[in-house]
Amino acid sequence: MKPRITPTQQQVRFQADELIISKTDLSGRITYVNRVFMQVCNYAEDALLGVQHNIVRHPDMPRGVFRLMWDTLKSGHEFFGIVKNMTADGHYYWVFANITIDQRNKQPVGYFSVRRQAPQNAIDAVSTLYHKMNEIEQTAGAANGPEASLQWLQAQLLQQGVTYEKFVLDLYRQATNRTGEMAI
Repeated sequence: MKPRITPTQQQVRFQADELIISKTDLSGRITYVNRVFMQVCNYAEDALLGVQHNIVRHPDMPRGVFRLMWDTLKSGHEFFGIVKNMTADGHYYWVFANITIDQRNKQPVGYFSVRRQAPQNAIDAVSTLYHKMNEIEQTAGAANGPEASLQWLQAQLLQQGVTYEKFVLDLYRQATNRTGEMAI
């Protein structure tokens, strides 16, 4: 069961060259975390293994983004996103996430996620969108909220001529200089 944590306004950052890595089974239960993951989110390994990955979900994250993530993964594609997570202390951290399907013998067995510190330009760009998505979800209710907010997001991005994936990848690339280092 996900612990009840009161969010704070304190941001946690990690180094641009550090990677947060985790693996889950097909239902989203954590099967592996690296040390950076544990250090950033301030959970011990035994508090993470076997629990739903949403243990680090921040309440500011619209459920519509996770609907898009699951739809993308279930269609057999990898997912890229900008995600606000929460630590065991209620602090928050932003990540640029890449989630892929973990396969054995060409059969999906779970998911593999690699996350980097999200660049500030990406955080700024998605924060306004995510705030509006949360408003839509509150108005539409628990059952219809994720789909309603996702439809709104996709309509906004369609006006710009991009998909969510292209939008977040472009934001990430804009923050990366010629040497491959991220400008935060």
